[in-house]
Amino acid sequence: MKNISILGSTGSIGTNALTIVERFPDRFSVVALAAKSRIDLLARQIEQYRPDVAVVYTESLAKELKQRLPAGIPVRILHGEEGYRAAATHGAADIVLTAMVGAAGLQPTLDAISAGKDIALANKETLVMAGELVMKAAKDSGVNIYPVDSEHSAIFQCLAGNRRQDMERILLTGSGGPFRKWPKKRFQEITVEDALNHPNWSMGRKITIDSSTMMNKGLEVIEASWLFGVATDRIQVVIHPRSIVHSMVAFKDGSVIAQLGVPDMKGAIAYALSCPERLDIGMPAPDFPDIGALEFGAPDFEKFPCLAMAFDACQTGHSLPAVLNASNEIAVAAFLDRQIPYAGIPETVRRTMEKHVLIKDPSLDDLFATDMWARRTAEEEIKTLSG
Repeated sequence: MKNISILGSTGSIGTNALTIVERFPDRFSVVALAAKSRIDLLARQIEQYRPDVAVVYTESLAKELKQRLPAGIPVRILHGEEGYRAAATHGAADIVLTAMVGAAGLQPTLDAISAGKDIALANKETLVMAGELVMKAAKDSGVNIYPVDSEHSAIFQCLAGNRRQDMERILLTGSGGPFRKWPKKRFQEITVEDALNHPNWSMGRKITIDSSTMMNKGLEVIEASWLFGVATDRIQVVIHPRSIVHSMVAFKDGSVIAQLGVPDMKGAIAYALSCPERLDIGMPAPDFPDIGALEFGAPDFEKFPCLAMAFDACQTGHSLPAVLNASNEIAVAAFLDRQIPYAGIPETVRRTMEKHVLIKDPSLDDLFATDMWARRTAEEEIKTLSG
């Protein structure tokens, strides 16, 4: 039996993970669930999976959650930073699925690593902000980091049984999002509803917007660089609209190994939780005769400047990726709140990055301070854009 703590249990990754737990009750047990504010769903999850600990964002939400639970359920309701830390470091947890959205996932992930817990990593911002610190902490603690993003899971699987020194480059695939074929002049027409209409994947609102701007792919470039120890010049983004090839690895002998599957996150989640074993999760293999041709292309860096800025941030390193991440979070939230147009997302990120004074070899405190500075600066830029 493997005991799991899920940080972000009410999001798309968390709910998919719980369907896997439900399918294999003799293999997995949930010891902690953490969410932000969706207490109706969290209450149902607590009733079904009976964790020892459940966490929400504020004390008032914790009180409301207690009131919604039937009497007699033996769960400890916690809130805030200390609550998330308790869920991340639960003594009985064997693996912690970190699926919190945004920079909020960094500290709990580090707490879990310090507690010696293996990590199923779905929060890409953790490595974007503090990749060097996180990977060093994992090495020092002797814990495994299993990627949950479908692309990084694919790379992880392609490398299994192969020598890292034989890897030539990573081919990171992406669908291109809903605006792949739109001319740039039409981007000024893009609405929130347009951007939330992803052609292949069902994801949370923030990640869906990031996918449409290709910032999500840019963040994945930075994450891949840290996870697999490669420089950006050895990471190539390949547009693959069908999302069947989840990513590939090219080796120095010219061979390329790809991992393929239907576009569903449960495959990557299940592999992270059960690695190296593969579980029968009821997922069909792709129907290749029905699919026909698998199309590939190059990304348009001019049309999708967020991807170009992410490559620049990765190449520069130090504190700049934290600025990229934080300013993007603020810009996406502003777009979803209809404060700025779609083009305001990359513009906010660009202006914030240009104002940043680089901090070399930043400490964790430096990175948190940089994150706060970038958020404040991005908010000021948004006022300029919306005014």
